Amino acid sequence: MTGTARDTKSARTRRRVVDAAAHVLLRRGYAGTRLSDVAEVAQVQAPAIYYYFSSRDELIDEAVAVGLDRARTLVTDALAEAPADAPAIDRLAIAVAAHLRTLLTHSDHAAAAVRTVPQLPEAMRERHRQAQRDYVAVWRRLVAEVRDDGDLDPALDPGTALMVVLGALNWTAEWWDPARGSLEGVIDAAQRLVRDGLAAGGTGAR
Repeated sequence: MTGTARDTKSARTRRRVVDAAAHVLLRRGYAGTRLSDVAEVAQVQAPAIYYYFSSRDELIDEAVAVGLDRARTLVTDALAEAPADAPAIDRLAIAVAAHLRTLLTHSDHAAAAVRTVPQLPEAMRERHRQAQRDYVAVWRRLVAEVRDDGDLDPALDPGTALMVVLGALNWTAEWWDPARGSLEGVIDAAQRLVRDGLAAGGTGAR
């Protein structure tokens, strides 16, 4: 086997271990994530994980970092595909849909990151704060654009409104069950609530 082939196989195994860590984190949280469970999901021997990561926390750090980056990338990609002349409130609705799709169906990493960051020790949380700020900044710009278009209720504080919206969206990962309702139904409800809740003059979507 050539060096390149070994490197490619090693990279694939490393990704599989990180994916497995996200899978376990999502279901068991920070405290409940064990390397033996990660190894079982990744289909490797537990000691092999130490070839790629020096500790359990280093592996969890990587899984959370991938999740935060994936959430931001998928939302910004969805916004980039929106028509250039789309009203800001429509762009915000696009971001709502992309965030929910990422959180609930596209990525164990994103959902694990959202759920796990508050559970992490302070030193680990600190390492992810900039990525969180960068993601929130995408949403701050969207809400500011809605305000600049005159579609934000002037009685609302934009920062507070944004945190309420993101909190509600993130909480769907805790309760949504695909057996009890479709993802499209969740997205539609969230978009309507965001449009109507932020609307200037108490009016809904245009």
